[in-house]
Amino acid sequence: MKNFLAANKGFLLFIVLFGVFRTAVADWNPIPSGSMRPNLLEGDVVFVNRLAFDLKLPLTEVVLARLGQPRRGDVVTFHSPVDGTRLIKRVVALPGDVVEMRNEHLIINGQPCQYSVQDASSSGGAELVETIAGHAHRIALLPEVAARRDFAPVRIPPEQFMMLGDNRDNSADSRYIGLVPRTLLIGRAERVLVSADMLGNWLPRPARFGLSLAAAQ
Repeated sequence: MKNFLAANKGFLLFIVLFGVFRTAVADWNPIPSGSMRPNLLEGDVVFVNRLAFDLKLPLTEVVLARLGQPRRGDVVTFHSPVDGTRLIKRVVALPGDVVEMRNEHLIINGQPCQYSVQDASSSGGAELVETIAGHAHRIALLPEVAARRDFAPVRIPPEQFMMLGDNRDNSADSRYIGLVPRTLLIGRAERVLVSADMLGNWLPRPARFGLSLAAAQ
């Protein structure tokens, strides 16, 4: 064992430092499903800033210091409060907000969000631009899919957030898994690192390389 450690100390040090970097500073997150379409596509790999919200003890989930707060409209990664699965969704409501949904339309603190049609498809789906408190992003609707399109007003408790997928009718989000405690947040997704067409021929999509999520919206 000593000989092995001596012969591979450089590689082992790299592994440790790599683990520290991924768990405390920055990470990446592959997009395996269409729940964030049209802004994130299956086969995208996004850069996640782990220092956006908390400084954590490397290789653990122990928070050493709070560095920032999630903002409405942020795309964030987090652990599902149901089973711990890593998910990526958009923050739509913050602690203290009162939010409801009526026929796919969000109402936050008594103010209806604004919607405008971006595109429509022959399959009956549609892309809309949703504007929440001045933040605009695209969402996708699939009217033929059974989904939760309405919910009664909910006041967001302290230290919790409501997350929704941009593909509103094809997303396991807070309508199904509940609100997300701050302790389960991982980081803010900021840009697409690389992308490949995983539903087609796996060819790279160079136009998406380095694409900021703000530009993708």
